[in-house]
Amino acid sequence: MNPVRSLDQLVADLRDRPSRRVAVAAGHDPNTIGAAAHAAAEGIAEVTLVGDASRIAGLCAEMGLDADGFTVVEESDAVAAGRIAVDLVRSGRADVLMKGLIPTSDYMKQILDKEHGLLPAGHVLTHVTVVELPAYVASHGKLLFVADVAIIPAPDLPTKVQILEYCIAAARSFGIEQPRAALIAATEKVTPRMKATVHAAEIAEMARNGEFSGAIVDGPLALDVALSPEACRIKGLKSPVGGNADILVFPNIESGNIFYKSSTLLSGARLAAAVVGTTAPCVLTSRADSEESKFLSIAMGCRLVG
Repeated sequence: MNPVRSLDQLVADLRDRPSRRVAVAAGHDPNTIGAAAHAAAEGIAEVTLVGDASRIAGLCAEMGLDADGFTVVEESDAVAAGRIAVDLVRSGRADVLMKGLIPTSDYMKQILDKEHGLLPAGHVLTHVTVVELPAYVASHGKLLFVADVAIIPAPDLPTKVQILEYCIAAARSFGIEQPRAALIAATEKVTPRMKATVHAAEIAEMARNGEFSGAIVDGPLALDVALSPEACRIKGLKSPVGGNADILVFPNIESGNIFYKSSTLLSGARLAAAVVGTTAPCVLTSRADSEESKFLSIAMGCRLVG
């Protein structure tokens, strides 16, 4: 399997695979409808919009889209629409869940519901983002997989281990046979005053003991040495990951979220993201996200389907 090195390649590769079934919770939102129509037109997804059918029809008319390109399930109440969409995935009638015009808190509650949700017992729910940074593509010719930027505020050591494992699985699903994972901190020096460095060192030791198959893991690494061979040279750092990371595991949500937003607002990055740890990929996007970002996140969800 050739590794996916750009988000355009992700979409192109999916055209040659069987399409996946996507269920959208409260799908009466213009950007979501536009993204879903794009995915259907590319042949990568068969989309079911659970939502207000009249609003969906009206939006499709305004946008010049054919409403017959979707399956529409009528439910005007957003929370009830979320329950129906989750049930479509849980029952095997859909492969990917997607958030539409439903509050994030309600969407997450339904995913996490112990009886009717999508999170297996003992699993951590986390958010994995694929970042296409122009500078990193130019220098390294590849994507970055980063976590967690949206869900877990302050992951403890066992949680970071699961986040790392999810990132490794996502990278491998993109054809990266042995992804390099950097455990990010402010410095490469381990100091008890900085818990991130202690956690990173412990996870790196686990990796040296063979606990993460199919990946190369190292840390603590500051962001510059994780991504820049020149920074490694200047600092005299020798690391199997340094300067060439595929995966960045952040110590907390603040650092991850700042990287995520800086990448888009200041560096022109393109993004795709999904919630993982669940029985099926769940696309979680913001109302402020562009139609392209939502489309690419659908593509990522389809790629992650086992």
